[in-house]
Amino acid sequence: MEPAPFLGNALGTFLMLTLVVFGWAAFATGNGIASRWQSPWWVVIYCILLAAAERFIDYALAEGELLSPGGFLVSALILIGLGLVAWRLTQARMMIRQYPWLYEPAGPFGWREKAGS
Repeated sequence: MEPAPFLGNALGTFLMLTLVVFGWAAFATGNGIASRWQSPWWVVIYCILLAAAERFIDYALAEGELLSPGGFLVSALILIGLGLVAWRLTQARMMIRQYPWLYEPAGPFGWREKAGS
């Protein structure tokens, strides 16, 4: 496969590394940060670091371009998105579980006050 010039490597390799390998790590990162009641900004910071690690692994194992700004940007946005989704899912689940007398589920990403609270 020819490398995609914007991504720094072939599309299949890029997607496999970004979504499967590092996507799982970003999801776990968002989950861990939310379980400690930390700010979502930590998810953004850690996912940017994960994107840098993904670029290095892409370079070292798949002969991709190390300093591909487009590949880094797309990878970082995907990983930040996955991390923030995990953060919000965990945050909503924790609010409902820890304060069942105050809140009830309002979809997978939210909660609302119970009637009569």
